[in-house]
Amino acid sequence: MFLNEIEQYYNDRIKKHGITPKGVDWNTEETQNLRFEKLLSIIDFDKKKCSMLDYGCGYGALLNYINNTRPSLEKDFFGFDISQEMLSKADELFSGDPKATFYNSLPPKKQYDYVIASGVFNVKLEHDKLAWEKYVIEEINLLFELSKKGVAFNLLTGYSDKEFQTEKLYYCDPTFLFDYCIKNLSRKVTLIHDYPLYEFTIHIKK
Repeated sequence: MFLNEIEQYYNDRIKKHGITPKGVDWNTEETQNLRFEKLLSIIDFDKKKCSMLDYGCGYGALLNYINNTRPSLEKDFFGFDISQEMLSKADELFSGDPKATFYNSLPPKKQYDYVIASGVFNVKLEHDKLAWEKYVIEEINLLFELSKKGVAFNLLTGYSDKEFQTEKLYYCDPTFLFDYCIKNLSRKVTLIHDYPLYEFTIHIKK
């Protein structure tokens, strides 16, 4: 319903800005890394091994961050993105990594220890807010089904200052989403809203 326009939006971003945070619509590497850290805090790194689906992987920035900060983690990494331009860059960057594969449709593997989704719900463009909200809920349900141990995702917060909000982006009430997840998916839900970005992160564990 929305994906063709969203795909074109991200194709344009990566063509214009290349393999940089701006290429996936983030401002700086510093804020991108902080975002990754909040998402990855769902993972039990003491286990030393896991499978992971990066849902909306872009050019593979999350994988690069994990390789740099947790080099001892043994992982089967699966990236999924609707933008072929993004995936072409990811294939180039990680062509030498046999444990990393990237797909334009959901990979054949049915479940993963962890599913991570960074920024995939932010850009609604001109679509109706209620329709987009319904889409977000459907996607979160899917992410939860795909995970064995848990899912982590982020959204822009509805508590953002109004003068800095833009019409093309979706700002979500974090209490609404927390309530939905804990009532419908799992009692093990964590809402993280205490870091200096206009967003929040949710973890749902099984």
